[in-house]
Amino acid sequence: MSTLSTTTPLSIDRKVIAEGYRDRSMTADDYSNKQSSGGIVLMGVGEMGGVFARGFLAAGHSVHPLRRSDDPGATARNVPDPVLVPVTVGETDLDEALDSLPERWADRLLLIQNELLPATWLAHGISRPTVAVVWFEKKPGQDVKVILSTPVAGSGAGLVVSALDGIGIPSHIVSQGTGLEFELVRKNLYILTANITGLDTGGTVAAMWDEHRALAESVAGDVLDMQEHLVGHALDRPAVVEGMVEAIEGDPEHKTTGRSAPARLRRAIDHADAASLPVPTLRDIARRHVVSS
Repeated sequence: MSTLSTTTPLSIDRKVIAEGYRDRSMTADDYSNKQSSGGIVLMGVGEMGGVFARGFLAAGHSVHPLRRSDDPGATARNVPDPVLVPVTVGETDLDEALDSLPERWADRLLLIQNELLPATWLAHGISRPTVAVVWFEKKPGQDVKVILSTPVAGSGAGLVVSALDGIGIPSHIVSQGTGLEFELVRKNLYILTANITGLDTGGTVAAMWDEHRALAESVAGDVLDMQEHLVGHALDRPAVVEGMVEAIEGDPEHKTTGRSAPARLRRAIDHADAASLPVPTLRDIARRHVVSS
């Protein structure tokens, strides 16, 4: 990403997609005859940001990186009308990032973080961002690894799907209402169940589900209690669990846990405390691993 300039667009004067998702029946090809000169403002230039930058560049967009040390106001003056503003910072930096962005970009945002739910962006006065529920990973020195097709919803969904398709990453458009909510909850259930159960079991997600099913199901139940509280209604639990299992089968050798697992458990306990939820299995695991909220 060191080649990205903050002042000069990286690619210009080619056909790009300007209008976003309008109807759930539309596909990425429906957008290919649109044009825009606004370019992409990319906030976050780490591994995941690099993947999205590559996709947008391959699709013919100019990409203007917005780094942590940059002034968003200055970038907004240079790029006043971006077609999309992907925010690819980590979930722990998202609140600060959203607070720093110009209000006029609110309807251009693309969010990709784990642990997202509508309450996340509504708390910042953002009503309808584009959201990609990312099912691929990129680690330093490694190629992109795809687990499942990435669902994308919102006004920029067609643009995102076209960009990812151009670099060989499968994705598809979903509706911005119930379709997106299901996909977000499914991803949250997968991440939290694997990370939190993995603090006890270690190993792979397949081994977690095959050899420690009772513990994993108990963790998943606690996680769904929290997800239901956060979305404000009951969920189709069997369908969400089935979706989680699909992800497990998509990459059975995926490790259950990493360095972010204790922090995820801590945030989960904080959510449970705020909602007065018992989540006994999560609390038991937290005590065993000395995770305090």
